[in-house]
Amino acid sequence: MKINIVFYSTFGHVYEMAEAVAEGAREVEGAEVGLYQVAETLSPEILEKMRATDSKKRFEHLPVATPETLVEADAIIFGTAARFGMMAAQMRAFLDSTGKIWSQGALIGKVGSVFTSTATQHGGQEAAILSFHATLLHHGMIIVGLPNSETRHSTLDEISGGSPYGASTVAGNGPDTRRPTENELEIARFQGKHVAEITKKLVGE
Repeated sequence: MKINIVFYSTFGHVYEMAEAVAEGAREVEGAEVGLYQVAETLSPEILEKMRATDSKKRFEHLPVATPETLVEADAIIFGTAARFGMMAAQMRAFLDSTGKIWSQGALIGKVGSVFTSTATQHGGQEAAILSFHATLLHHGMIIVGLPNSETRHSTLDEISGGSPYGASTVAGNGPDTRRPTENELEIARFQGKHVAEITKKLVGE
């Protein structure tokens, strides 16, 4: 059972969430988990001006996703920074490169799930995930979110990301801002484990 996590991260927040998702998925017996980053489309000069260069060095060792990364997996968990209530342009560019495998129906019946981050508490986390789902549906994927058995996304004790649609974090603006909280990371771990458990049932392992 192959589960690939494909993410785009600017300042490392989504990367930290992706690592937590991977931890959760690995808890399920038989799960082989891969972690892949989406190719950057911004120039090194722009990233330097954004103060994102050092943040991206944290995960520069990870392989860059290709359409084959999706085809080889039984489940794909996507993570993306949100931009104005939608996925980041880098993730959109990657998904726009999947036309060939779409025409082949290569992702039909595979499990898909999404997590995200926004700069602010009400910066469009749920909108970004829901709009991402449209692409997964066009590929014929089976969407898995977070059931209400994951009660941490309903906490009123602290500011926290997370919803029935997927894990999320409130990142702030820039590299030196709020990092994912333990509550948000636990929600991400739950999502990874839940997707792996659902996938295991579907593939019959």
